[in-house]
Amino acid sequence: MTTPPTAVLDGVRVVDMSDGRAELCGRYLADLGADVVLVEPAGGAASRRRPPTVGGTSLYGAGRNANKRSVALDLHEARGRDSLHALLRSADIWIETARPGELARLGLDPADVPGAHPHLVIVSITDFGLTGPYRDFAATGPVLHALAGHLSHSGLPGRPPLLPPHGVAEDAAALQAAWLAVLAYANRVATGHGDHLDVSLLETVAQVIDPAIGAMGTAAAAAGGRSEGRGRPARSLYPLYPCADGHVRVVVLALRQWHALRAWLGEPDDLQDPELDGIFARLGAADRIDAHIRRLFAPAAMADLVAEGQRRGVALAPVLTPADVLASDHFRARRATVTVSLAPGLDVEIPNGFLVMDGERAGIRHGPPALGEHGDAVLAEARARPARPAPAGPRPGRRGPLEGVLVLDLGIIVAGAETGRILADAGADVIKVESSAFPDGMRAASPDPMTDALAVAHRNKRSLGLNLRSPEGKDVLLRLAAGADVVLENFKPGTLPSLGLGWDALRRANPRLVLASSSALGHDGPWSTWMGYGPLVRAAAGLTYLWRYPGTADGFCDGVTIVPDHLVARVMDAAVVAAVLRAKRTGVGTHITAAQAETILGVLGDALAAESAGFGPVDAGFGEWDTPWGVYPCAGDDEWCVVTVRDDCDWGRLVEAIGAPAWATAADLATTAGRAARRAEIDEGLAGWTRSLGPDEVMRRLQGAGVPSGAMRRVDEVAGDAHLAARAFTVPMTHPRLPEPFAGEGPPAHSLGLADPPVRPAPVLGEHTGEICREILEMPAEEIDRLVAAGVLEGPPRRS
Repeated sequence: MTTPPTAVLDGVRVVDMSDGRAELCGRYLADLGADVVLVEPAGGAASRRRPPTVGGTSLYGAGRNANKRSVALDLHEARGRDSLHALLRSADIWIETARPGELARLGLDPADVPGAHPHLVIVSITDFGLTGPYRDFAATGPVLHALAGHLSHSGLPGRPPLLPPHGVAEDAAALQAAWLAVLAYANRVATGHGDHLDVSLLETVAQVIDPAIGAMGTAAAAAGGRSEGRGRPARSLYPLYPCADGHVRVVVLALRQWHALRAWLGEPDDLQDPELDGIFARLGAADRIDAHIRRLFAPAAMADLVAEGQRRGVALAPVLTPADVLASDHFRARRATVTVSLAPGLDVEIPNGFLVMDGERAGIRHGPPALGEHGDAVLAEARARPARPAPAGPRPGRRGPLEGVLVLDLGIIVAGAETGRILADAGADVIKVESSAFPDGMRAASPDPMTDALAVAHRNKRSLGLNLRSPEGKDVLLRLAAGADVVLENFKPGTLPSLGLGWDALRRANPRLVLASSSALGHDGPWSTWMGYGPLVRAAAGLTYLWRYPGTADGFCDGVTIVPDHLVARVMDAAVVAAVLRAKRTGVGTHITAAQAETILGVLGDALAAESAGFGPVDAGFGEWDTPWGVYPCAGDDEWCVVTVRDDCDWGRLVEAIGAPAWATAADLATTAGRAARRAEIDEGLAGWTRSLGPDEVMRRLQGAGVPSGAMRRVDEVAGDAHLAARAFTVPMTHPRLPEPFAGEGPPAHSLGLADPPVRPAPVLGEHTGEICREILEMPAEEIDRLVAAGVLEGPPRRS
C-alpha cells in the first residue's frame, strides 16, 4: 500500500504519557503519520476529565487525543512497568509529563531510562522544567501568560490585565515540544543515539507567543506593545470598528493602503496633509481618522465592508465568532474542521490538523480512543517487534541535528524569519534570498542595515542578494534548488508560480526537494487572495473575538500581540524536518502548505468544539476550570498576580495559605459548583488579601501551598526572572553593526544530544552573495561580476 503524502513520520512509534498537559504534542506527531500510543492509568488520563465537558465527555481530551491508540497500564504494579518497557523497546519517542520526581518514585526515572533504551528520544514536559527555582511550582495557562510577560500589555488602560483566550498557552507549548521531538529524532537518525529533552512549558510559551525577545513586528513596537511603563497601551495600529452586524479590523501600514483608504472615505479635506503618509503621524491623528471610518462603516454589513476593502486594496477582515468560523464557507472549503463522534448522539466539530501536504490534509483520521481500546493489540505488537537497535559506539558530542541540510529561505516578516531562523539554530545552512528592490518588511522598516530585531530574527543565516524577476535570477535559484533540501516561502499565494518558480518547476529541478509554503488564510478557498497580516488572521480565525473582556461588546485586546507568527514556524518546521528525513530515505519530496489561520484554529479547539456541541454561545472568558480563576491586584503601581484553582484540593490549599478567613470557610465553597455560584464574593475576598502583598510574595506563598499562581512580569522583566536566568533562557549577543550587546533566545530545551544554538551574526542584505555563488554553484569570479553589474546579483551595502 502506498504511504500517503501526509505520513511523513510513517514508521515512527511514539509512547505518549501526556497525562493532563501538552497532549497536543503527541496529537500533532500522529497527524504527521506517527503511530502514537496513549498510555493511561486505569482510571484514564486526566485529559478525559478536564473541562469543558459535554455529556460527561471532555472536549479538551477529544481534540488532543484523536489519531492516537490507547493502552491502560497500572505503573504502580510490576506488570504495568514491564509492559511499559516492552512498549519503549520498540518505540522511537517517549513523551511524559509527570511532575519532577513522580516517575522516579515508581522506578521509571526518565533520567535513568536511556541506560535501558539508549535509542529512545525522551521528551519530559513539565510546567517549569526539571531544574531551577520554580521546578516544583504548578502552572496553568494563565500562570504561564503572567510569567511570560503577555499580561502586561493585554487589556485596556485603567482596567485589570486581560487573560488571553483559554488553551492558547498550553497548546502553543505542546506544538513547540513536538518540533523539538522531531529535531531530537532527526539527531537519533543521524547518530543512533536517543536523547532526553527537558522541556519547560514556561520557556516554550515565552518563545512562541509574543516573545519578549526575538523577531517582532515593527507595528507592535510603534503601538507601544513593548512599553516598559505601567498600564496597558492606549492605542493599537490595528483598530476595530463596529458595523451593522459585528466588527471589522483595518490594517493600514503601506502608503498605497493609506491612499486607498482615504479614497474610500471620499478624500476628506482634513486627511490630505502629506504628513499623514507616515505611520506615526496617522497614529497621532487616529481620532480624526477614526471618525470618518466609523461614519462609513457603522451602517454597512461586515461581509460587504470586507469585500469592498479587499477590492480597493485596503487590508480588512471580519471579527468572527466561533460560530462564524464553523459556518464559514472558506474554512469549510478547506476542510479546516471535521466532525468526530464522541458518543452515540454526540458529534462535535474540531480542527482538522494544521497542514496540507501535496494537496492532502494532514488531519484527523479517527476520533479519540476509548480507554484501553487497543491494549491487547498494542502490547502484542510491541512484544513481537524487534527492539530498536542499540547505538554503535559512544555518544557523540552535542550537535546541530540539521548539519548538512541546505535551506533556501525566501521568507519575509516575522513568520518567514522564524521559520528559517530555528532551522539555522538547529545547524542547517540557511540562505536568505532577498533583494533591495523588494525588501523584506523587517528590513524596509528601518533605513539602517541592521536592527536588534533583525539581528535576532536572522542570526545564523547567510544572505544572497538575487533578483528573482530576471530570467538569469530565476536560473540561479533553480541551480541552487537542485542541490538544496528545503525551500521556504510565505509570499501571497500565487506569487512563486507567477515568477516561474512554483512547485512544478522546483521539483523538476530537484525531485527530493521539500517546499514549505505558508500564507495567511491558505493557498485555496474563497479568502485565499485576501491581504493577510497577523492581526487580520486573528480576527478571521476567532481569536480576536475571544480576546476581550467578558460581557463587553467591544474591548478587544489582541492588537499588540504577535500571534501566530512564531507558532506557525514551529508547526511548519516539524513537518519540514520529517519530510526531509523521508526524502533522504525515499528520494521523494513534498510540498507542505500551512495557513496561519488554521494554526489559530488548532489552539482554539475547545472553543470550536464547545460551540458545535451546543455549549455556547462561546464567548470571552470561556474555559475557566474553577473559582477563583483570574488576575488579582497586588501592592504597588499596576502590580498583579494570577491565581488559578483547578479543583477542590487546590481550594483547600488556597484557604489554608491565606489564613482561612471567614469569607472562605463556608461549607458550600468546598465544591466547584458552590464556588461558581459565589464567584464575585470569592474574587472580592481574595483581592483583599492579594492587595496587601507584592506579586512575587503572593506567588511564593500560594505556590508553596501547591496552588498555581504567577506574578505578572513586564516585557523587560522576563529575561531577568530568576528561574529563566537559572535555565539560560537568553544568551548574550553582539553584532558588528550594532553599538550595544543585546539578548537572544537561548536553547529551546535542555538536551543530552542537541547543541545550543550558535549565535553567528545576522547578515546584511547580500553579505554572502559571492561566497554562496563560489562555494555552492562553483561560479567563476567573472560571471559573478557580470551578474552583479547586470543587477541579477546584489552584494552588501557599503558601510558609511
